[in-house]
Amino acid sequence: MKLPFVISLLFLSLLPPPSFSAQQYAAIFNFGDSLVDAGNLCVDGIPSFLATARHPYGMTFFGYPTGRCSDGRLVIDFIAQELGLPLLPPSKAKNATFSRGANFAITGATALDIGFFEAKGLGKTIWNSGSLHEQIKWFEEMKPSLCGSPQDCKEFFGRSLFIVGEFGGNDYNSPLFAGREMKEAHEIMPDVIESISKGIEKLISEGAVDLVVPGVLPIGCFPVYLSLFKTQKDGYGSRSGCLRNFNTLAWVHNSMLRRAIEKLRIKHPDVRIMYADYYTPVVQFILHSQKFGFLSQLPRACCGSTGRGSYNFNMTSKCGEPGASACEDPSTHWSWDGIHLTEAAYGHIAKGWLYGPFADPPIIKPQLR
Repeated sequence: MKLPFVISLLFLSLLPPPSFSAQQYAAIFNFGDSLVDAGNLCVDGIPSFLATARHPYGMTFFGYPTGRCSDGRLVIDFIAQELGLPLLPPSKAKNATFSRGANFAITGATALDIGFFEAKGLGKTIWNSGSLHEQIKWFEEMKPSLCGSPQDCKEFFGRSLFIVGEFGGNDYNSPLFAGREMKEAHEIMPDVIESISKGIEKLISEGAVDLVVPGVLPIGCFPVYLSLFKTQKDGYGSRSGCLRNFNTLAWVHNSMLRRAIEKLRIKHPDVRIMYADYYTPVVQFILHSQKFGFLSQLPRACCGSTGRGSYNFNMTSKCGEPGASACEDPSTHWSWDGIHLTEAAYGHIAKGWLYGPFADPPIIKPQLR
């Protein structure tokens, strides 16, 4: 009975490997937090508290700080370049041209609006009003400058790529950094997933047909969490050294998000919704570091306060602050500042989103030769 299946596998193995045909997107519209912020938080001037807008941020590619929380380019930058589009300007930039897209992401952004956190006594742990739905409002306000009529907008957005996230990381940070129990982060998860789903549907109603929806990072692998939330020996991964309970939180979020995406795919069969994975590549950076050109090491920040923390991270002298400095070659590290990734890490992730295996399905469609 299994013979036809075996024959089918043999037939498939004889087919030539797939090639990839680059999509011709008219524009990219990006939403998110500090993982993809291109400078929205500092377009009106650099806040005194914002170390991410100081040297050595931006040292690798731009040669100066741009407001990106990395030493260089982000995932969204690599994707734009690979698709033949310019780097997206931050949506709040003055005198910028948005005809090929805009980046609405802002550092500190959440999936849920600030009122949700205020109702739980967590308003002080949310420090900007750039939630997902606030960013979508910014997008709606920009529409008149992008297209002349509702039909023109539908057509334009139908030829564009929308990247929605990641969202959720800062939502969970709100109770965690306030000293609340882990269960409170798990308790708000259904609200976070519902908010992301509503945001996706709002963009679909605007005409989006190609949407990338990233999951969250394995936060238990990052120096900021490893430094702040020490635990018993059995609370760490035996190979990775990551905090098990924090990675479980991220894994559950990603599983729930993928289920929500499946429901949206059924509801909107003419829309292509791609799940993009941050979790797997970061774990691979640790377990198979040399494969990616990273130093074989436990999680350790490139830019931080050497000798003042086990993971080259210290809250009183973070990257960009007095007492901190960057490693000589950021391309040998996956963690840039203990909170965000290096340009090298973002480049590997972007490639995996574009061509696989870190996206389901990949952004660029494979075609049989």
